[in-house]
Amino acid sequence: MLDTVVTVAQFIMALGLLVTLHELGHYLAARAFGIKVEKFYLFFDAWGFKLFSFKKGDTEYGIGWLPLGGYVKIAGMIDESLDKDQLASEPQSWEFRSKPAWQRLIVMIGGVAVNLVLGIAIMIGLTYKQGDRYLPMSAINEKGGVYANPIARTWDLQTGDKITAINGKPLERLNDVLDASFLMGSERSLTVDRSGQVLELELPANAEEQLGELAQGPYAELPLLSARLPFTVKQVSGGTAAAKGGLEAGDRVFSIDGQGVEDFFSFKEILIDKAGSTAQFEIGKPGDPDSLHRKSYMTISEDGTLGFMPEFGDLSRWEKVRDLDLGSSVAMGTSKSFALLGANASALGKVFSGKTDPKKTVAGPVGIAQMYGSTFDWINFWTLTAMLSLVLALMNILPIPALDGGHVMFLLYEMIARRPVSEKVLYIGQVIGMVLLLSLMVFIFWVDISRALGF
Repeated sequence: MLDTVVTVAQFIMALGLLVTLHELGHYLAARAFGIKVEKFYLFFDAWGFKLFSFKKGDTEYGIGWLPLGGYVKIAGMIDESLDKDQLASEPQSWEFRSKPAWQRLIVMIGGVAVNLVLGIAIMIGLTYKQGDRYLPMSAINEKGGVYANPIARTWDLQTGDKITAINGKPLERLNDVLDASFLMGSERSLTVDRSGQVLELELPANAEEQLGELAQGPYAELPLLSARLPFTVKQVSGGTAAAKGGLEAGDRVFSIDGQGVEDFFSFKEILIDKAGSTAQFEIGKPGDPDSLHRKSYMTISEDGTLGFMPEFGDLSRWEKVRDLDLGSSVAMGTSKSFALLGANASALGKVFSGKTDPKKTVAGPVGIAQMYGSTFDWINFWTLTAMLSLVLALMNILPIPALDGGHVMFLLYEMIARRPVSEKVLYIGQVIGMVLLLSLMVFIFWVDISRALGF
């Protein structure tokens, strides 16, 4: 019971912070241009029910009972309240509709801007606090060398290679090999120890083109090179192939159709190659003499997954930490934030294009809450909150009516065409958007509940 309380409390705390600051972005922008804000609510007061409210000036502030977001009701604007009565009279100077399009645009992107800045700021703070953490190449080599994906293998690299030097200089960290300045530079040589034999390898002249092909191909989720990470099962999602096949927390996958599994990305590659088919898995508890290896047949999904979260053990003892000054933290934290945005945009594109099954990739309130866990870890809390803030910024800027991005779309049209969209079109668009969002919300809740019940 206490575990559930801690999990829910963390999720509500994070959501409350993100929603409040998002709506504050709209509120402050509106007030800066003299626009009246009638309501400012954390969570929704659906059907008129609310937990708490008070009025100060022209604005009613409150907390609703439905923790799925929040809103500000801006005078003279067709929003999720679908209140058309306010538009029956002549526009007033303090109304949204009476302001220039550029001011209305700033009001509409205010919430997204706050979520974006907040996510980046938290990532910068975490980077400054934690420093630059990385597995030194010496540790990677000691632990079995690198995993080389199919593109790297066409460059004569092999899984198990120990990379010792780059362009003749000792290699301290694997990321230097993955850096664009090396991959697209004029000098691209690697010194490799392969089973005691020292080799000098030259990357091909068209390496960057091949990397572009990798990003579009079936192995896009696999790193070019990585440490060989042994793994066990951390958590199994209900109703998935992993759950039906009897995978349990603490299990290790030893082989798939007789092909040995030694590290996580080699495992992922096999799953991708066998996507959509049924394979025989040999599983068991590592290091437990009483645990017999057992065989199980599982059907791998079309996107190459089984439905479990991996655990890589304690890597901290192998890590090196380099303290960062504020300037370096800003650069690295910002880079991490935009990399995360790019990854989420790519994942969203795959869902919309039908390349991945949303039932397996979408997480709703229950799924997100579970990520926070039943114990409070401030690094985990703020990392997830930063990620959630950036994802909220991305989702809200999508050009869908009823989202901020939908209003932005109509305002950009107005600024280009030099005429506003009619109130009838705005209203119909808002209704369509609300139906789409409510349908999506129902679907996400169904996914969450079906996972929890093992459907």
